[in-house]
Amino acid sequence: MSGLKLGIPKGSLQESTVELFARAGWRISVNSRSYYPGIDDPEIECMMVRAQEMSRYVENGAIDAGLTGKDWIMETGADVEEVAELIYSKTGLGKVRWVLAVAEDSPMKCVRDLEGKVIATEAVRLTEKYLERNGVHARVEFSWGATEVKVPRLADAIVEVTETGSSLRANHLRIVDTLLESSTRFIANRGAWKDPWKREKIANIAMLLEGAIKAYNRVGLMMNVREADLESVLAALPALRNPTVAHLSDPGWVAINTIIEEKTVRQLIPKLKAARAEGIVEYPLNKVVY
Repeated sequence: MSGLKLGIPKGSLQESTVELFARAGWRISVNSRSYYPGIDDPEIECMMVRAQEMSRYVENGAIDAGLTGKDWIMETGADVEEVAELIYSKTGLGKVRWVLAVAEDSPMKCVRDLEGKVIATEAVRLTEKYLERNGVHARVEFSWGATEVKVPRLADAIVEVTETGSSLRANHLRIVDTLLESSTRFIANRGAWKDPWKREKIANIAMLLEGAIKAYNRVGLMMNVREADLESVLAALPALRNPTVAHLSDPGWVAINTIIEEKTVRQLIPKLKAARAEGIVEYPLNKVVY
């Protein structure tokens, strides 16, 4: 058996990925001077790789598995196994969008208005395919960064990734169209996926990462209820699935255990108390695995 070579995305996804692994049960120690962070699992060797390059290194076997965006898999055209979709990003749980943007005061209203113009972007391949689908001929230039500031002096438009659009607005840009909605993917090398030990290890990591994401913004809730009040308490209780109800040693009482959205707790607990629930305990969750 050889260890699993795991790619951790360096850059915008780094902090949220390390936090996600911590919730899933792995502690990753990142040293700013090293591309090989420590991890508390002797079966895994980590390497920091830019998300833009991850799928290429996974495809050629330099890394067995890693995390990157669906956008970069498409941009590089890499042939990899997509093990799981993990809906998280730099700032929270959600997807990102690649958008076509122009200056606020630009007369351009749609992609057809970019005929013969210059577009700056880091995702050259995605942009060229988008233009091709729309029958537009424009020059696409690779941007090494700070793409938002290139309009209007260095480019007529940009194609840039955004979560909220706030950075585009701050730079006085207007979104014209969305090219692609993307999310983080846990990917594996085709050969590694065929190896029984590596496949099991990768699948287990994916399962626990998915469980950690499902636990985000959710909490567990426990309470004791008289059997006579059970129906009214259950009626007030939203649940991820049917709540667990167990009889207590004290006759006529049951215990309820359930999972709910954290944002509902402040409205829910007074309702449960009014329905005569007692001993209400809220507790945090790290993982929810079905």
